[in-house]
Amino acid sequence: MRISLFSATLLLAVSGCGSPGAAVENHAASGQAEQPSASGRPFDIAVEGRFNRPFAMAFLPDGRLLVTEKPGVLKLWAPGGKTVEVGGVPKVAVVNQGGLLDVALSPKFAQDHFVYLTYSEPRPNGSSLAMARGKLVENGGSPHLDGMRVIWRQGSDGSGGQFGAVIAFSPDGKYLFLTSGERQRKTPAQDPDQKLGKILRLYPDGSVPPFNPIPGQGARAETWSTGHRNPYGLAFAADGRLWETEMGPKGGDELNMILPGRNYGWPVVSNGDNYDGSPIPDHHPGDGFEPPKLYWNPSISPGGFMIYSGSLFPRWHGSGFIAALSGQALIRVTLNGDKAAKADQWDMGARIRDVAQGPQGTVWLLEDGENARLLKLTPAA
Repeated sequence: MRISLFSATLLLAVSGCGSPGAAVENHAASGQAEQPSASGRPFDIAVEGRFNRPFAMAFLPDGRLLVTEKPGVLKLWAPGGKTVEVGGVPKVAVVNQGGLLDVALSPKFAQDHFVYLTYSEPRPNGSSLAMARGKLVENGGSPHLDGMRVIWRQGSDGSGGQFGAVIAFSPDGKYLFLTSGERQRKTPAQDPDQKLGKILRLYPDGSVPPFNPIPGQGARAETWSTGHRNPYGLAFAADGRLWETEMGPKGGDELNMILPGRNYGWPVVSNGDNYDGSPIPDHHPGDGFEPPKLYWNPSISPGGFMIYSGSLFPRWHGSGFIAALSGQALIRVTLNGDKAAKADQWDMGARIRDVAQGPQGTVWLLEDGENARLLKLTPAA
């Protein structure tokens, strides 16, 4: 049963740091045992398509799939591999990790047909993260986004990558949560008057709820949490808790449970170091910052994140899955209330950009880069 955001907030408790380090544990779970395939993984892999520098995917109710490509193309994939381009996509700035980024469906998609896109928008003084919304319309096999308009802008136009840009809707569908990266500028993540380095809570039309946790106007009014670096994963668990994956600097990639009004520390504290090797103070009790539930050293470079709710893989129900880029892996973590633990890490032999749950509880992966594969995972035969 899904619960409202307000009920979920009442459930959340202050908690300590998760298990450190990079060691991978195997945790038994109830349900059907998984049998390994010839590769030693408990799943078989089918290649279902190929894309050019994809970033994210979202399944339509009929089993088709929307896939963003960073050069500014939105594709509509159908079972069997047929893929068509969707028109009406806004112009993007393909620079410094930017381009066409996340795609998400309205919680009321069956009625309103709204599709949300995030992207790096060309601006007079560089680029800025933007979010736009339009209706998916299909006429004679030529899908397009009708009435596409920008409903939110990050501001602080300029240079830099690390856009974040990931969308998640609250379980009750009333709110849209958006990750906003700090654009490789560090200090704005601690500036309450900039939208960089934050997780934001908005209404689905882009307007601002009047009761977010940080009083004030502008960026303050939109902010749900602060002190984030490059948050590429965001998902709600069945109990209403909000989980986030975040790229650290040199090491210190994080899995966080997001609490309203909390500061997650970047760039003041981190379990990683600066790229030049200079140290950053670690999280420690009493520093005033919310520590990660888990972190990884060396880096895995977490991309997309999803929480599995299907029954095709019974042991995985309720687990979180991380698409690892530099780690070239699919990583499973167990979630139990406000606790998390490392479970499995499967070598995929390629950078994995995104992970999603598909029809009948299948698991789907998008590789990173040119000619990247769309992969479907099913239980090993």
